[in-house]
Amino acid sequence: MAVEPLYKTTVTCPNCDNKFSTSRVRPSFKKAVKTDSDFCTHYKEHNPDYYVVRVCPYCGYASTENFAKQITNRQKEAFKNKISNYWQVQDYGGERDWQKAMTTYKLALLTGQTVGEKDRVIAGLLHHIAWLYRLQEDQANEQRFLGYALEAYISVYEKEGLDLNNARLMFLIGDLNRRLKNYFEAVKWFSRIVNDKKIMDAAMIRASREMWTATREDMQAEKLEIPPESQIK
Repeated sequence: MAVEPLYKTTVTCPNCDNKFSTSRVRPSFKKAVKTDSDFCTHYKEHNPDYYVVRVCPYCGYASTENFAKQITNRQKEAFKNKISNYWQVQDYGGERDWQKAMTTYKLALLTGQTVGEKDRVIAGLLHHIAWLYRLQEDQANEQRFLGYALEAYISVYEKEGLDLNNARLMFLIGDLNRRLKNYFEAVKWFSRIVNDKKIMDAAMIRASREMWTATREDMQAEKLEIPPESQIK
């Protein structure tokens, strides 16, 4: 008997405590074609990103594995007033196309914003929505959500980045600036990663050197000079 690409897993809703099933892509069917510089992976057929969000069919609570496992009564009340009072039972537990995947991500974004999820989780959702638009070659909406994701990542960095060796977060801020043609900001972030002796992440240092060079070429094409403080040593 042929193995199906999707399998079911059972989730308990943090809001209404009902159990429901949601689908995931089997590891053997995750066939990546390429990965973009901001970590967006393109898949041959079955895109596991389509199935990241779990949507409770009973109350509409949409979350990912990065969401808090439990929510307070105050959060439940906020969710009820904003979403579940208007929810009609819908099941997203089966196969998803691009449109269904987008709907689940936007539901998760609304849920996360309503219950006050961590900035890092919100930033990831915004970034994933941009990736979905990229897959559709919808550049206007991709750029719009990359801008939102960039703002959210900067907020994360300002709150926690100074306490952590957060080279990947810094790299993403640089890369999204480059994609939005904020070249001066982009080279500033890439050079900080390369020049900061406390950062030991060799892969991110190497990637930052490569992206600094690519951004410099973009700037040269537009006759822009890299400021001295953004040179790499």
